[in-house]
Amino acid sequence: MKKAAEMTVEELGMYIDQSVLKPDFTEAEIRKYIQEGIDYHCATVCINPSSLDIAAEMTKDTKTKICVVCDFPFGTSTTASKAMQAEEYCKRGDIYELDIVANFGWIRSGKYDDVTADIKAVVDVCHKYGTAVKVIFETDTLNEEQVRQACECAITAGADFVKTSTGFITGYESNGATNEVIKIMMDQCKGRIKIKGSGGIRTRDHFLELIDMGIDRMGVGYKSTPTVLGLDNSVSTDAY
Repeated sequence: MKKAAEMTVEELGMYIDQSVLKPDFTEAEIRKYIQEGIDYHCATVCINPSSLDIAAEMTKDTKTKICVVCDFPFGTSTTASKAMQAEEYCKRGDIYELDIVANFGWIRSGKYDDVTADIKAVVDVCHKYGTAVKVIFETDTLNEEQVRQACECAITAGADFVKTSTGFITGYESNGATNEVIKIMMDQCKGRIKIKGSGGIRTRDHFLELIDMGIDRMGVGYKSTPTVLGLDNSVSTDAY
């Protein structure tokens, strides 16, 4: 496989879901950062549901697709509510991927059958519309065994990706997509599901390392995208 350092900006951009998720964004800011995601050849722009119409307008006839978050950032809605939210978004017909937050309190409690059922309800809705599902575990709240078990829940539920973090966790040290947690997820999943790292991907070196490790996608904050692509020399300290 081609080394990340040898890839073009366009090839590297296809690893990125550009995060446009801050709840305080004005519409002008949402439009600015969606356009940057398109300009940087990102695989998707990852947006809040209230931004769907804007994203649909702006990404039309581009290679950049729409990724919408669901029950974000806490994942604590009822299973029925999560499924209804997914239905509401996916029935539009223009949602490429949906990132759902698993109930990580349930993961921490060892309620793995419930976690699996919770994820599967959303997967079943999304797959009906051809939308891929990424499952966010909030790995900074979990130990290694819980991360491994969560991966198995997502695989059993038929999800398409496992994902580390929301980037919005409080009360924990926010490490996000460290090489160590990505290695754990890769070791557990063994190619049975794709892997997305998110949170803390702010330097070009880290970004390239994760690609060379074999990661499938990364959520990158809007301020960090030009940095990881090598288009500026700054290092962002902005949260995901």
